[in-house]
Amino acid sequence: MRTKNLTRNELVSLSNDIRLACMRISRRVRFESDRELPPHQFSVLARLEGAHRTNSELADIERVSQPSMKRSTNCLVELGYIARAADPTDGRQVILSLTPEGRQALKRIRRHRDEWMLSRFEHLSEDELDLLRRASDVLAKVASE
Repeated sequence: MRTKNLTRNELVSLSNDIRLACMRISRRVRFESDRELPPHQFSVLARLEGAHRTNSELADIERVSQPSMKRSTNCLVELGYIARAADPTDGRQVILSLTPEGRQALKRIRRHRDEWMLSRFEHLSEDELDLLRRASDVLAKVASE
C-alpha cells in the first residue's frame, strides 16, 4: 500500500512515533502537573462535570470494575469533591454529582496542566508552534474518525 509517497512500513513507523509521542505527552501532563489527585480520580470528576451519574455508569465509562470505581468515588466524597444523593425515581440507586469544591479542583488541575504545556511551548520557535498548530488539527481529525 502506498499513500502519498509513503510505503506501508513508513506509515507504520509514523503511526508508532505519533502514538508514542501522544502517550508520553498525556502521561507527563497527568503526572507532572497533578499533585492534588491521581489521574483516575480527576477523570471521575471530569465525567461528572456535565451530568449526574451512578457508580455503575462511571465504571462502564472508565472501563474499570464497580468495586474499583466505588473506592475512587468514596475518596472523592471524603474530599468533598462529589456528593451522593438517592435517585428520585429508583431508591436503590445512588446518584453522584460534582460539588462546588469538585468544580474548583477541576479548574485548578486543568490550569496546572495548561501551565505545564505552556512552559514547554515557550521554548519553541514560531515555525515549531505553527507546525504544532497544524498537527493539532490533523490529530483531532484522526481522533474523531
